[in-house]
Amino acid sequence: MESELKDLNPKSASHQQPPPPSDDARPLLKPEDSAADPQPLPAATLEDLGKKYAAYVRNDVYGVMGRGELPWTEKLLLGIAFLTLVPVRVAVTLAILVFYYLICRVCTLFSAPNREEEQEDYAHMGGWRRAVIVQSGRFLSRAMLFVLGFYWIKETYRNPDVDGNMTSETECKDQPEESGRPGAIISNHVSYLDILYHMSSSFPSFVAKRSVAKLPLVGLISKCLGCVYVQRESKSSDFKGVSGVVNERVREAHQNRSAPMMMLFPEGTTTNGDFLLPFKTGAFLSKAPVLPVILRYPYQRFSPAWDSISGVRHIIFLLCQFVHYLEVMRLPVYYPTQQEKDDPKLYADSVRRLMAREGKLILSDIGLAEKRVYHAALNGSLCQQ
Repeated sequence: MESELKDLNPKSASHQQPPPPSDDARPLLKPEDSAADPQPLPAATLEDLGKKYAAYVRNDVYGVMGRGELPWTEKLLLGIAFLTLVPVRVAVTLAILVFYYLICRVCTLFSAPNREEEQEDYAHMGGWRRAVIVQSGRFLSRAMLFVLGFYWIKETYRNPDVDGNMTSETECKDQPEESGRPGAIISNHVSYLDILYHMSSSFPSFVAKRSVAKLPLVGLISKCLGCVYVQRESKSSDFKGVSGVVNERVREAHQNRSAPMMMLFPEGTTTNGDFLLPFKTGAFLSKAPVLPVILRYPYQRFSPAWDSISGVRHIIFLLCQFVHYLEVMRLPVYYPTQQEKDDPKLYADSVRRLMAREGKLILSDIGLAEKRVYHAALNGSLCQQ
């Protein structure tokens, strides 16, 4: 679920700290090979790491990596939910997924996918087929969120004409003539649930690993979304081609209201929701205006953020919580100045600072490489306890 936009812009890679050579193909949350015999870290060291890598620290009642000691009351609630709530949610969620897959299958019958730069999608279809895919997709995505416990979603809209306190950094004093639809939605990345929300709200296209296109059920749905596929393991020059596809899609969405809009997570990985990591510039190379959206997941017991917890453990705890909360803040469309158009890094930084200020998020300078270091340290400690 972590859309690595650094893959879309090879030039930006030189500005990022590279991950350890042996970690690229290794899942973040699996401990090192037992032969490596990781050494436990003192509590003081873990506390220091928590301060250094604060953007990935879990602060809910489930503790570090979701493995903390729970009170007996929480264990009792988990046991009851696991036996009653989880089976119902799993069954209904799978039913919704299969139902939407069948809708997509029917709507794409006798229709050839659009093919461009080794990509293929059904997002450029027109007429009733596209209308059915989009409307049913938005409705069923919201239904799936409801089943998972997101009964209410609080959405707020930032209106500069009403608020009247836009600073010079975000004020559109040089409002361009190209006002109108943004080319992409820019969002902070907290959880894989972000995708479900954006599907229910605007049904945009995402950047996904190429293997997603071959998954049962999800593969066809991703093609109907118009996902742009990247091969993260490849070091070939096809990244340039993918970057070109994304930028063309962003420009197309800005100029053509019927074209699918791109949804990009420029941080490149998930955080605990309180921080905003540096933005990759791949989302801003097209020079088109963007729509910033800020997601927050308030919680009381379990945090829906996918920061430093395994996927299986996160899904189980998520399904066991009766209710979850999601707050969404939509900012006005950001129109870049000519200087920002000429400097994608400046454009990315301006949007990032705007989102941090309006969403009261803390700016952090760490990234995916540091996330791997933090996870390795946690695994090395917890595996010896």
